[in-house]
Amino acid sequence: MQPNIDQELLFNLKLPAEADRLALVRSVVQRAIENAGCDNELAQKIVIAVNEACMNIIQHAYKDIKKGEFELELTRDKDSLYFRLIDHAPHIDLEKVKPRDLDDIRPGGLGIHFINEIMDDFKIGHLDNDKGNYMEMRINID
Repeated sequence: MQPNIDQELLFNLKLPAEADRLALVRSVVQRAIENAGCDNELAQKIVIAVNEACMNIIQHAYKDIKKGEFELELTRDKDSLYFRLIDHAPHIDLEKVKPRDLDDIRPGGLGIHFINEIMDDFKIGHLDNDKGNYMEMRINID
């Protein structure tokens, strides 16, 4: 899912890992994907998925750290949008990153479920150094 040379960079944001920054993320993502040709219904779904991914970084990757930051990059090619999120938190347990059972009725915990349902594919992993994680998401807009 790595970007290729034919992709256009739409934006790259570096933000503090704080929940009050999510309104900015939602706004920038909404505007960028509408400019990329997404209709309003698809744009709203994508904003939900990206917001959930960012919230997961804030709540889970940085849960034991007082300060941190994350980077969100959006690129596009003719048919797809590609989102890449990077943090510099300690490595997360990749085995624990999965959607919870929808029969388990309780608040929260649906971020991965939404991402999985909205995006065409996504992957998560660790950065090559000792700290950091990434999530890459792709959605077809053709």
